[in-house]
Order: sequence, then structure tokens, then C-alpha cells
Amino acid sequence: MIKAVIIDDEPKAIQGLTWELSNFENEIEVIATFTEPEKAIPYLNDSQIDCLFLDIEMPTMDGFQFLEKLDKKDFAVVITTAYNEYAITALKKEAIDYLLKPIDSDDLAETLSKIKKYLSKGFNADKFEDILLKFNNKLNHKKITINTDGKLVFLEPKDIFYVASDGNYSTLFLSENKKIVVTKKLKEIDELLPKDHFFRIHNSYIINLNKIKEFLKTDGYVVLENNAKIPVSRQRKSAFLKKI
Repeated sequence: MIKAVIIDDEPKAIQGLTWELSNFENEIEVIATFTEPEKAIPYLNDSQIDCLFLDIEMPTMDGFQFLEKLDKKDFAVVITTAYNEYAITALKKEAIDYLLKPIDSDDLAETLSKIKKYLSKGFNADKFEDILLKFNNKLNHKKITINTDGKLVFLEPKDIFYVASDGNYSTLFLSENKKIVVTKKLKEIDELLPKDHFFRIHNSYIINLNKIKEFLKTDGYVVLENNAKIPVSRQRKSAFLKKI
């Protein structure tokens, strides 16, 4: 069931659209309506909806100004207007469709099809990602999930040798000389890694404890199985020795 919200400064327009949508009551449900767009902003920022029917011509702010004020727009937007010249602007503003007033039932049916298509794409991307993450969390042998380049990568802990920081980026050095660059700070990566296998040995490095080949006490370095030489910071040396 599609959850919809209607925003229009004219109560009669809301009533008319609600009535038209009642012809599709098995597909869509109007869960809230607003005649004042300002009051809709906190509601939409805190609620999970599928579709917004938004009037353009409103006295306090127009529909486009309203969209700019939202913190999130993870729903389909359908512009409702009596003025056809708004159509192109509406579509450029990432509205999936527009409806000319008075709203025609056939046009509304076509719009519903576009809403379903939009939501289907959203499921394939965002919701499928959630499913994968939940599935991975239930595994006894949990993999490490990294989000990079628009895809999820599931890594075995044993395949990660170390992670190096580069400001707001981090590089994961893997087996077979592979590496992955992610837009996460080292602290964020550290929170993803199991503490029994990994240790932040330096402000700029996290190592896999199972990959240590040598610890050069005098020089203050560890050498990993891939021959990478990683410095041990003085502040973390004592905690590191306890770990190993």
C-alpha cells in the first residue's frame, strides 16, 4: 500500500484529490493532508512516506521553495497545478510527474503507475541493501561490510591486512595485493572491524593482528605477512603488547 501525503492551500482541492484517490483504495492511502506547507515540513522530516502530492501555487511559499526546505526527499513527488507552464520546472526538480487541475482519473492512474515504478527502483537499491546487511548481521561468521563506489562489498576479516588513513579517506589493503579506497575516516572503519582481530596501532593505521610476521622493538615497527612495514605509536605500544 502506497502511503501518500497531500499539500495544497485549498481545502477543496485536497478533498477532490482525496476523493479521486479513493477510487484506487487498494493501492494508495492518504495518511495526512496539509493546507499550510510550513506545518508539513517537520512531519515529512520525521515520517516515512511513499509519495507527496504537492501544489505549486501557495501563498506562503510555492511548492519548489517547500522542497528545498526538506531535510530528506526519499519519496516520489507529484506536482499538482492548474498551470501547465510549471510542468517542465516540476520534472527538473525531480518530481516524477505532474497533474493538471482539475485532476483526471485516467491521468491519476498513469501517475500511480509511475509512483509504483519509482518505489520499485527504490526497493532494489536501498531496501535490498538493508536486507543484505540484516542477513550478514545474522551470520555466525559475520563479514565486514564496506560501502564504496555505489556498491556493498562483503569482506572476510582474514583478507584484510591493514587499513591506512588519508584524511577523510581510508584505504583497505587486502590479500592478493588488492585494495579498496573508501570515503570514511579511520575511526569509522575501526568501529566496523572486530576488536579481537584488529588493532589501531597508530593514528593512521589499523592492522590485522593475525597478519603480524615480526615486531621490530628497537625500530618501533611491525612487519605484516605481505611485508608491509607499519609504525607503532608510542602511545599505543603498551596496549599493543598486551594484545599480542
